[in-house]
Amino acid sequence: MPNSRTHLPALFALGFRPLFLAGSLFAVLAVPLWIAAYFGHIDLTPAGGWLAWHRHEMVFGFGVAIVAGFLLTAIQAWTGVPALTGMPVLLLAALWLLARVLWLFGAPLWLLIPLDVAFLPLVAVAIGRSLWKVKQVRNYPIILMLGLLTFCNLLALIGLERNEFALQRHGAVAALWLIAGLMGLIGGRVIPFFTQRGLGLQEPVEAWPRLDNLLMAGSIFIALLMLSGIGLRPSLWQAPLYLLLGLGHIVRLLRWHHPKIWTVPLLWSLHLSYAWLALALIAMALWHGGWFGGFSQATHLLAIGGMAGMILAMISRVSLGHTGRPLQPARAMSLAFILINLAVPLRVWLTIALPQTGFWLASLCWAAAFGLFVWYYAPILLAPRPDGRPG
Repeated sequence: MPNSRTHLPALFALGFRPLFLAGSLFAVLAVPLWIAAYFGHIDLTPAGGWLAWHRHEMVFGFGVAIVAGFLLTAIQAWTGVPALTGMPVLLLAALWLLARVLWLFGAPLWLLIPLDVAFLPLVAVAIGRSLWKVKQVRNYPIILMLGLLTFCNLLALIGLERNEFALQRHGAVAALWLIAGLMGLIGGRVIPFFTQRGLGLQEPVEAWPRLDNLLMAGSIFIALLMLSGIGLRPSLWQAPLYLLLGLGHIVRLLRWHHPKIWTVPLLWSLHLSYAWLALALIAMALWHGGWFGGFSQATHLLAIGGMAGMILAMISRVSLGHTGRPLQPARAMSLAFILINLAVPLRVWLTIALPQTGFWLASLCWAAAFGLFVWYYAPILLAPRPDGRPG
């Protein structure tokens, strides 16, 4: 059934619908596919090889799809300017999907690169137009972050074209830490607000703008260190930077905490994902100081626990709220939140002692978590709002 603002199906009424669904389906398939390829069970070779595919696609495929879907929808609430709907949403989703298919099946780079790099600038233009119309300066940093993400993607794609491993790695890892910055920026606004609304508290925790700004500036600085390659090499002087940022996020988390959050899955899942972000920063500090095992472990604390954990929590709530449904997810989503958090120690620590077992168990937990989301939320994302309103 078409939406009242477009003649297309309800799936294309707002950006979150196709991008949350497609991004989650991609997550269900991509990680088990990567693990199967890692252990030599797949003959297909994507552009640049499997490692390049995994490193790029988990950030610029999965992560960016959800970030874009959220921003393309939230911008309407932030500015009051109607968000993209209908054909523009369909074309953006199709562009994202086409790039994923081309990369996986090893399409020629002259075709893959321009299509892949075009997605984020188009999202930034759509959001920037709305912000410019109302001169909403406080959200301009989001455009900066999208611009930096585009540059990171371009660097990774140049590395792919030149077959330079270092450039690909610099671009992908820097982008992951930029997404961590967006987690801090957006999480700092919505987590205390959602907590207050979800628990029926009188008012949200008072913001500390100086701490918020310092954490945002620190996240951008870390991304620049990764982009330059400096952050990819252990050095003692970097340890205090990561430690202070991690402690700053912990201070935030403690201020937002309320004992009753542990009775509400849509809340504890958000708080726990934010805790993984803080732990990833502390793990990076320990790695730079020579006291923690590896860069990969710290990166996966962020990628699985922080990024994927917050994504699953956010899309579970946003998909209900923006389709006009009560904020009461299916009971099985509590299992999904448990599984995505269980995937973290399986991937980060069990793989050290039992590599094959750890990789497979972590990938199964990840796939099952996002599979539960797809199973319960696909009917919601495909259907019009029950109240008949657009969106």
